[in-house]
Amino acid sequence: MSRSRAPEVATVRVMAQTLAIFYAFGGAAGLAITAGAAPGPQRAVLFVISLLALAGAAVAARWGPRWPRNAFHPVVDAATLLICAAVLVSPDPVTALAAATLVVFVVVDAALFFSGPQGFGHMLVAGTGITVSLLVTGGIAPPTAVGLNLVLLGLGVVIRRLVIRASGASRDPLTGLRNRRGFDEAMGELMSEAARTREPLSAVLLDVDHFKSVNDTYGHEAGDRVLCQVADVWRAALPAGAVLARHGGDEFSVLLPGTPGADALDLVRRACALHPGISLSCGVAEHGFGESASQLMRSADRALYEAKVRGRGRAELWNGAGPRPDGAVAGSLPLG
Repeated sequence: MSRSRAPEVATVRVMAQTLAIFYAFGGAAGLAITAGAAPGPQRAVLFVISLLALAGAAVAARWGPRWPRNAFHPVVDAATLLICAAVLVSPDPVTALAAATLVVFVVVDAALFFSGPQGFGHMLVAGTGITVSLLVTGGIAPPTAVGLNLVLLGLGVVIRRLVIRASGASRDPLTGLRNRRGFDEAMGELMSEAARTREPLSAVLLDVDHFKSVNDTYGHEAGDRVLCQVADVWRAALPAGAVLARHGGDEFSVLLPGTPGADALDLVRRACALHPGISLSCGVAEHGFGESASQLMRSADRALYEAKVRGRGRAELWNGAGPRPDGAVAGSLPLG
């Protein structure tokens, strides 16, 4: 596995599992709807569509965790096509309406796992497809089809707002980075991945030197600008898969999956050099086999303390017995 893909892999795994569940329940609901339909060729087609949905569940569960994110878009649209097909072949309006309600699985999936424009795009395709399919079958008044569409859209909007709210609970409102809660969640995932793959994992703690004097001299707005600048620089400097968080005040933390301690120290030095006029103190630690998350962060904190003791504006790597003496990095007075 690529050293930077652990958080992405965990997200894709959840997406695949959720998609498989929706396909499975959609297929099972299709079989129930088929059982209540009038006998005839249309009922047989509904049965086949239901089996296809169950097969889709098996495929998503088996191979979905290996797919790239973009692969989920056609799979979600395929679910919409199956539902529209079920509506079109339904032998009566009641069965058609029952089949149309299955599109709720598409709406929920789109709201949960895709960005705003992408999610609403899937909802629009699903809503339009279901509305047209209901009208084509006949026996369904246009206001009824539109009403169902509005209910689905309202459900998608509410779920999307809840997703954003839940995400905000793990985000720092000033910088947009993860907060301590978001960092701890990512730490749990990466520690589990490191234990399974035995790949290296490094942690970094960093503070803005003399930050209190920045607030006292230039005001809190200037301090906020410094924090946002630090967040922007490190966000751009870190490799894909790295986790960057703000714990509060001038405290930031970084997780670097697949990165040994010495490489992490070099990366930190390069990032610190990108801050003209801002001095940072950094502590770096590499995860040792069998160490807990708290032990890893305690080592990084010890290295950070040593960086401050040695005069600030430098990075130190904790090696188990103490920090290395070669951790100086470029730095200067804040806002100089």
